[in-house]
Amino acid sequence: MDRDSSFFNRQLLMNRHLLSFLIACGAIGLLSGQQLQSFPLSAVSLEAGPFLRAQQTDLDYIMKMDPDRLLAPYLEEAGMDPEAENYGNWESSGLNGHIGGHYLSALSLMYASTGDDAVHERLTYMLDRLQEAQEKNGNGYIGGIPDGKPMWKEIEGGDIRAGAFSLNDRWVPLYNIHKIFAGLRDAYDYAGSEQALDMLVKLSDWFVETTEDLSAEEMQDMLRSEHGGLNEIFADVYAYTGEEKYLDLARRLSHEVVLDPLLVREDRLTGMHANTQIPKVIGFERVAQVTNDTSWSGAADYFWRTVVDERTVSIGGNSVREHFHPADDFSSMIASNQGPETCNTYNMLRLTKMLYLDNPGQQYIDYYERAMYNHILSSQHPDGGFVYFTPMRPRHYRVYSQPQEGFWCCVGSGLENHGKYGELIYAHTEDDVYVNLFIASTLDWEEKGLQLRQVTDFPYKSNSEIALSLEQPSRFALHLRHPGWVPEGAFAVSVNGEEQSVTTDQAGFVSIDREWKSGDRVSVNLPMETRVEFLPDNSPWASFVHGPIVLAAATGSDDLEGLLADDSRMGHVAAGEFLPLDEAPMVVQDGGELSSQVNALPGDSLRFTIANAVTPDGSEALVLQPFFEVHDSRYMLYWRVTDPDELEQIRTDMRAAEAEQLALEASTVDHVAAGEQQPETEHRFAGEQTDNGSTDEGKSWRSARGWFSYDLNNTAKAGKTLRIIHEAAGPPRKFDVLINEEVVQAVSLPGSREGGEQTLDIHIPEAVLNSAAGEAFTLTFAAAEGSFTGQIYSVRLLKEVD
Repeated sequence: MDRDSSFFNRQLLMNRHLLSFLIACGAIGLLSGQQLQSFPLSAVSLEAGPFLRAQQTDLDYIMKMDPDRLLAPYLEEAGMDPEAENYGNWESSGLNGHIGGHYLSALSLMYASTGDDAVHERLTYMLDRLQEAQEKNGNGYIGGIPDGKPMWKEIEGGDIRAGAFSLNDRWVPLYNIHKIFAGLRDAYDYAGSEQALDMLVKLSDWFVETTEDLSAEEMQDMLRSEHGGLNEIFADVYAYTGEEKYLDLARRLSHEVVLDPLLVREDRLTGMHANTQIPKVIGFERVAQVTNDTSWSGAADYFWRTVVDERTVSIGGNSVREHFHPADDFSSMIASNQGPETCNTYNMLRLTKMLYLDNPGQQYIDYYERAMYNHILSSQHPDGGFVYFTPMRPRHYRVYSQPQEGFWCCVGSGLENHGKYGELIYAHTEDDVYVNLFIASTLDWEEKGLQLRQVTDFPYKSNSEIALSLEQPSRFALHLRHPGWVPEGAFAVSVNGEEQSVTTDQAGFVSIDREWKSGDRVSVNLPMETRVEFLPDNSPWASFVHGPIVLAAATGSDDLEGLLADDSRMGHVAAGEFLPLDEAPMVVQDGGELSSQVNALPGDSLRFTIANAVTPDGSEALVLQPFFEVHDSRYMLYWRVTDPDELEQIRTDMRAAEAEQLALEASTVDHVAAGEQQPETEHRFAGEQTDNGSTDEGKSWRSARGWFSYDLNNTAKAGKTLRIIHEAAGPPRKFDVLINEEVVQAVSLPGSREGGEQTLDIHIPEAVLNSAAGEAFTLTFAAAEGSFTGQIYSVRLLKEVD
């Protein structure tokens, strides 16, 4: 098969090799010769276009939310009477208060971007009430964690019971409290609130005092529990105050299990919960910034390249079921309805911005643009509502939150995402301006008496016009990004109608250095071409990309179950019917470059057809359009590519594999992926002397030398059989499987040197089913004395099994 090369991945690979050489030589930071600074959000205003529309939609959503309901967990924990009851969903099931922290950040970003007085009033109200709670607590603490104060006392005394997604029997309280830390930080950084800074310092002092007697070993043990980017926060507080105790805490809160392999350029990410790790790495980079530690910065950059080069799909997202899959196997990405998580890309963009400003390079800003247009912009419904998972599975769909219903992590980051589009359109040195992104906007650099207005319909038109207004003539360099997707030699710039002779520097910029005067105009030509990008594992699944814009085809709106998510625990998952992969459109490559089969529709710059797209029913008239425009529909992002003589055999093979999987799904009443956060939390995981992890192949597991349990939903009492998938290899082990504390099977497994999965089916006695009150029961795995359960991968409750 003669495939097109993947331009995006090829560019990243070239940049990776260059950066690896520079890192090895100790030359980090020398690629461009200088660091850049971003402009304050308040200095950049968006103009008409998709980003301004998305910002306004986000603003409307933010203002529909009830601040008193978001404040309720904080006031309750302070012993105060709330003005309204908690929101539901994650906000009342253990993660109470996490959205309140995000809300502070979102208000701060939106106020900086818009100057909207109503937003500022809302922010002030939130800060005032939170300050009342802090004063009532009396020790600097602010938190919405249910019954959190006794937990913090346990931790202060060295009683630490940490799991990947729990700490002292609470759902990720460190992750939770990180959100209020970040909200206060953002209220100071973006909205200029000295009140927020004072509250942040007091909260930081409380945390210093709570953890100061913990040993290094106890601190690292605690960090096994998801904790967001707490190390970044304390590096920030150190930057604000200059007090070493905060920097020391930032280092102590840096998780060595993640940091140490990155320092020596080892990729141990497979199977890890993706968004647990990305904020940690943001913290590594922030500590590096405030200490000039090139080793930690190099570790952060290695992580970035590993994720972007090897684990990222064309829209800029990563992870399946929230976890990093093997870099050489993207099959789960194609199969799952839980594709890239929006929170991951939110945090990858934060890391990208930091790395780019420290060391300007084309690879960073090309990725930033790709992810912003194709994942972040697409993750908000035009009428409001945020997306958690964006499936890559052909002909699946996304679901959207509602302002009074869903309170997932991706709602929190979603509230922030669309209020900060102006953060990296421009950057500067002491005198020069960098134009990073081609987005309709106006920059006001008050200190220099310069206003720069960018007029563009990009990506619908491939050019941008930049008009300069200056209080007085001034000499400086205007640096224009030459995107990696512009064909070689096609990037063109003119000043006041006169074409310029341009040279692209190694950081990816064309520089026009001259004395500028008010009224000068710069025209930039950005011709786009359509390319084909295969998955990074080089499997025969391809997406189509025009310039930086990923193209998708809408394939129908049937059975969009839960399109507007309710407040159920897993309402964020698109749980509608899986359409068979063998019946999905495929692309037949019959000689020539695959991209040549994509043809623009007459008179429409971003609508295309595929010449050899075929489906079993012959419905070939599919139109490609920007993915960020596709909503309320199933869609195709990745297409199976085949030669003509392979088509029928591929369909046959896929049909057989799909039939088996779809039959299993149809027979499943409930399912727990052991060791994964959301499935375990949904099923009320509990346990003692238990641990979880993942294999080299990325499969999550849980085991115990004590016990662990899940609550299973047995709808209409249809479930008759438990199917337990476990690891075959290991020493002999004995454990009991119990339902509602009654043993249904005593399991004794012989030792084995042979690895791989084994299946254990347990028929549930009718008497046990009948004795269960309602349609749920508690399933427990309890190790025999001196033994353990072994690694359990999954549990399914099935209908009758032959």
